[in-house]
Amino acid sequence: MKQNLFDFRLLLLLTLLLGVGGLFNMQTAPTLKAGGTPNTANPILFVTQIPIAADFATIGSTFANHRATLHSVGRGGDLYIRYPDGTLKNLTATAGYGTDGFQGADGIAIRDPAVYWDGTKAIFSMVIGAPTQQYQYNDYRWQLYEITGLGLNDTPIITKVPNQPTEFNNVSPIYGTDDRIIFTSDRPRNGAAHLYPQLDEYESTPTNTGLWSLDPTNGDLILLNHAPSGDFSPMIDSNGRIVFTQWDHLQRDQQADADALSQGTIYGAFNYSSELANAVPLNDATEVFPEPRSQRTDLLQGSNQVGHRFNHFFPWMIEQDGTEGEVLLHLGRQELHDYLPASLNDDPNVVEFYGQYPRTNGNSILNMFHIEEDPTTAELYYGVDAPEFQTHSAGHIISLSTSGLNADQVTVTYVTDPNNENGRYREPLPMSDGELIAVYSSYDGAESGSGFNSNYDFRLYTLTNSGGEMVASAPLTNGISKNISYWNPDSMVSYNGILWELNPVEVKARTRPTITPITLESPEQTVFDNKGVNVTEFQQFLIDNNLALAITRDVTSRDDLDRQQPFNLRVSNGGTQTIGASGEVYDVTYLQFFQGMQLRGYSDFSDGRRVIAQPMFNAFNPPNDGPTSSVAIGQDGSMAAFVPTQRALSWQLTDEVGNPVVIERYWLTFQPGEIRVCASCHGLSDLDQAGQGHPQNSPEALGTLLDYYLFLQTLDENQYLPIVSDD
Repeated sequence: MKQNLFDFRLLLLLTLLLGVGGLFNMQTAPTLKAGGTPNTANPILFVTQIPIAADFATIGSTFANHRATLHSVGRGGDLYIRYPDGTLKNLTATAGYGTDGFQGADGIAIRDPAVYWDGTKAIFSMVIGAPTQQYQYNDYRWQLYEITGLGLNDTPIITKVPNQPTEFNNVSPIYGTDDRIIFTSDRPRNGAAHLYPQLDEYESTPTNTGLWSLDPTNGDLILLNHAPSGDFSPMIDSNGRIVFTQWDHLQRDQQADADALSQGTIYGAFNYSSELANAVPLNDATEVFPEPRSQRTDLLQGSNQVGHRFNHFFPWMIEQDGTEGEVLLHLGRQELHDYLPASLNDDPNVVEFYGQYPRTNGNSILNMFHIEEDPTTAELYYGVDAPEFQTHSAGHIISLSTSGLNADQVTVTYVTDPNNENGRYREPLPMSDGELIAVYSSYDGAESGSGFNSNYDFRLYTLTNSGGEMVASAPLTNGISKNISYWNPDSMVSYNGILWELNPVEVKARTRPTITPITLESPEQTVFDNKGVNVTEFQQFLIDNNLALAITRDVTSRDDLDRQQPFNLRVSNGGTQTIGASGEVYDVTYLQFFQGMQLRGYSDFSDGRRVIAQPMFNAFNPPNDGPTSSVAIGQDGSMAAFVPTQRALSWQLTDEVGNPVVIERYWLTFQPGEIRVCASCHGLSDLDQAGQGHPQNSPEALGTLLDYYLFLQTLDENQYLPIVSDD
């Protein structure tokens, strides 16, 4: 840990809810069985873990929790099922996995169970093995396993999921509606071993690379979402979408900044010449996007830029084929956060937000972890707002509903009181009978323990309503103890006590959601029809060339609450404009694309590379006089571009000489053949800065691009191959 660079912000722990109705539908008093623990409507799968006090890159951490090293996760945990009357069964032990006492070759750790649609089986991650003697250094990997025989009198059988990536850590698996397996993995984006591991955008610590989809019958593997800093805890909601937490950290490298500001070599940051295995280190650590962090006053000098810092864990959604990825319901920071900095220092219209102007939602959050949908109320999502460090991703339970709402109407409600120091929660589990269960610790402060002596005593609890808030009521077990020892591998470590209880999931049959196909809306379909281009044939061209099509109808239209970047926008040379206030008007001419590339290395790190933004490779777009990797904005404000797929992308609006005007704050991933339409650039929640709704114009820029596509069809393939190869 580089504590001099950490930002130990114990964040205001807040929460999201549809309204009090969702809260007060919870049972107020769970039924107790004779042994003193509550009855539940259905069985609950959960795991036990040996407590680890360290909360950086360990099993309970907010990030870098995917590794299977002895430092990251202990051995000796198990997969349990708790039946409705409180009876417990150790499923892994009954199936012949794991051991008591010394944890050697048979030692295991378990995480992330998820139940199949009919409730008869489950999938989970398990790591097997620990050193059998001191100083024995082995590589261990989390792998996916499936268990059948969950009934009280059944004999459970555990089998390894076939055709998964065996050289990488595969965690957080869930079943897709088509029986594919969706999970997170630290497999490099293109599988190249020399790019392993991908390092995050904060501490340059190994992270998972995003969401993956596997057909276990034939090994077909698809990268659904390339996340430069990682994705976490996916689930399938009632609409058939994957809902998950993404770590949004699109900013420049603080390790490289530390080197530059010290004029020395603290981390030894440098760029590789390419992503290829034979790439050479360069005596250069230049970055081109986004704007510099505020610490780099040397780079900001003479400009009107404030300096950019970006760091939060937000709820995201994506279709199961990897298309249409965006923040849940297209929620923006302006709907959820309590403070947003301004990007410029010389425009009175561009302001920091600290609550000085009204918005629908009076409450706010910074992070949302451990997302689950209420099985009794579609699109009512529970989660936890927790600080980034020192609490093992435990905080206060929050809830939000998106059903029938636009992002402006979504309200944040606190399920547990963020100001009541009565303990911390993680992994809320709304049950099918309306009861709420969660992982709870009576400790409320920052972790100060060491070794296995954690301040946190995570156990499964029912929650009840007390004075308008939910509070921990009764534990679901009497505590599960184990006597454990293992080589770590430098020394023998031992633990004899109560284990953490984590990752609860209800065991019951669920209806598979029906997937609604994504179709082109009429403004774009009209352009295809007018140009005589068959959409299906066009999409095959995209697939053949690993491309997607990105379309915006009017880039000058921006959300009415997003005043932290310029919003008085006009297309250069007399084009359309959208004005939200009197004052300076900014001309925009191009949209410039960037792609995430693993080019950043460190001389004091032995392995791995960090993603940095680089100009997008040539992707068949029409040539123009703008900045590298840009496309021209149409006079109606529209934009259309071919973009590479299964790689993180971002972009910025620029003026005619390439100066940035409005800068995207997120990484997004496209899929081969995808046609993604955003009515407005940088997103409307409901109304734009001029009080208008979503643009409905047929985009002129799409017509220009389709003309170019038709021209390409007249050429030999070798005449229009991209100038720069993607890999």
